[in-house]
Amino acid sequence: MTTPGGISDYLATLPDDQAACLQNLRDRLRALLPDAEEVMSYAMPGHRIGKKVIAGYAGFAKHCGFYPHSGGVIPAFNAELDQRGFKYSKSGVLFTPAKPLPDDLLHRIVAARLKEAGL
Repeated sequence: MTTPGGISDYLATLPDDQAACLQNLRDRLRALLPDAEEVMSYAMPGHRIGKKVIAGYAGFAKHCGFYPHSGGVIPAFNAELDQRGFKYSKSGVLFTPAKPLPDDLLHRIVAARLKEAGL
C-alpha cells in the first residue's frame, strides 16, 4: 500500500523548485527501492520495507534534506560529503535544488542503509 496522495499533498506545499527536486529524489528512491512502501513518517515522505523506514526526505526554508532514518549510516560518508561540499548531520544530508544529491552517492547511502537494516 502507498500513500501517494499524502506525499503529493506534502510536495504541493513546497516552493516549485523544492517540489520538483524532491519529486526527482522520490522517483530515484522508487527505482532504488522498488519493493518499498511509500509512507509519511515523522511528518515527511519516506520509503519503508517491512517495519523499517529506509529513506525519508523533506523540504525546509532554505534547503532539502535526505534522511536514511539511522544515525549510523551518514557518518561513513562524512569525508566524501565534505569533499563534495554538502552539509550533513549524523542523521541526514542537506542539499538544494541547484545542488541535488548525486546518483552515485544516493545509491551508496541507500545500499548502506539496506545493509544496516539487514535487507
